[in-house]
Amino acid sequence: MARYRQARIAHWDALAQQMDTWRGWGGYYHRRLAEVYRFLVAPGQRVLELGCGSGHLLAALQPARGMGLDFSGEMIQRARQHHPELLFLQADAHSFELNEQFDVIILSDLINDAWDVQMIFERLARVCTPHTRVIINTYSRLWEPILSVAERLRLARPVLHQNWLTVHDVKGLLSLAGFETIRHWQEVLWPLDTPLRGFFNRILAHVWPFRHLDLTNFIVARPKSIGLTQPELPCVSIIIPARNEAGNISHVFERVPRMGRETELVFVEGHSRDNTYEVIEQVITAHPDWNCQLWRQTGVGKGDAVRLGFAQAHGDILMILDADLTMPPEDLPRYYQVLRSGQGEFVNGVRLVYPMEGEAMRFLNLIGNKFFSAAFSWLLGQPVKDTLCGTKSLWKRDYELIAANRAYFGEFDPFGDFDLLFGAAKLNLKIVDLPIRYRERTYGTTNIQRWKHGWLLLRMVWFALWRVKFV
Repeated sequence: MARYRQARIAHWDALAQQMDTWRGWGGYYHRRLAEVYRFLVAPGQRVLELGCGSGHLLAALQPARGMGLDFSGEMIQRARQHHPELLFLQADAHSFELNEQFDVIILSDLINDAWDVQMIFERLARVCTPHTRVIINTYSRLWEPILSVAERLRLARPVLHQNWLTVHDVKGLLSLAGFETIRHWQEVLWPLDTPLRGFFNRILAHVWPFRHLDLTNFIVARPKSIGLTQPELPCVSIIIPARNEAGNISHVFERVPRMGRETELVFVEGHSRDNTYEVIEQVITAHPDWNCQLWRQTGVGKGDAVRLGFAQAHGDILMILDADLTMPPEDLPRYYQVLRSGQGEFVNGVRLVYPMEGEAMRFLNLIGNKFFSAAFSWLLGQPVKDTLCGTKSLWKRDYELIAANRAYFGEFDPFGDFDLLFGAAKLNLKIVDLPIRYRERTYGTTNIQRWKHGWLLLRMVWFALWRVKFV
């Protein structure tokens, strides 16, 4: 390993000395990588990059705390000159020692040049929190002959013998080192700075069959935390949007189980035509043993009601429960357990697994739900079997990050489901589908307008194409 390491240090030191005069095709490739990483990493986080080279990628992410490590002294010297606001240390990714933890760890085109990839992954665990995201990109083996020719033509920087790892190889090594892969995908179909590069790399690169020809594979992983519970029980806030649901309110108190250290009910009444608001007031008064809030919605739509409820909630875990109670409140502890055990970070209810009661969902609504579930699973890169189930749950700390970055997607979602799903996907949260048995209404009628809202959902699919997939 020592001889391998010294040869590569000498190689990268020599390349660093040529950087100011090098003219090849790699400039556009690295700019494209920076665009992808900027989508994946929100500004203001603690970011560590192993194999940071000249530090340009790390600087592009605008971290609150940015640290780059590289075993090439020449590379580190240039990184410090170009980006004095960041910290750069000369260290080997196989053996570095740090006494701090990071929100995001980046390994960009590093593992294909490493002696022992599993050793590097195991070392990462020391600087991870349970919520850290590890983002890796590595060359596709299909490009090995093309890059070899490019090197001979001096279009690409020369490299020493590489590890040509498949995605399956990397996922296996991550698992052995204690990490769970959240998702993977391909990027960069055309690495040259020519006309139409945006069309090739933003669109065709993500579409079958062209995506199988992409130059680099991206993998997002997190530390495995299944079975690890927090020592202190969290508080749970259940947000209950209610519009024309006067006949269901009393059943909320009868059927909602208590969870965690404390369970809070946050009612948000939304311009009801019946006496829903007055009924909620009465029932809250009749149950002084419950911690409750009641808010009257000023905006329009369930999404606006959910955002108001989340903003006012005091709990560590946030849940949504529709006041029609078609999702059995008795199932809420399942959502709680997924979050607390670490099996998932965003729990999405699924109505399309178990058989439904006769009138629970109309046939055309069922077909529409299946279509949009398939579309959004492809868009988000994680399986989402039911996008419109009203019950979703996540940690408040993650919701606050989603809310802080909401401007990227805008606020035109009247349902609130896509606002949360898009935000969770952009933060690379682990999304878990939780099957539930969907029940018929016992009071009132649905607030969903099939054709109007179906058209709006199609607009959201189109919008998400350009804000999530074709970026």
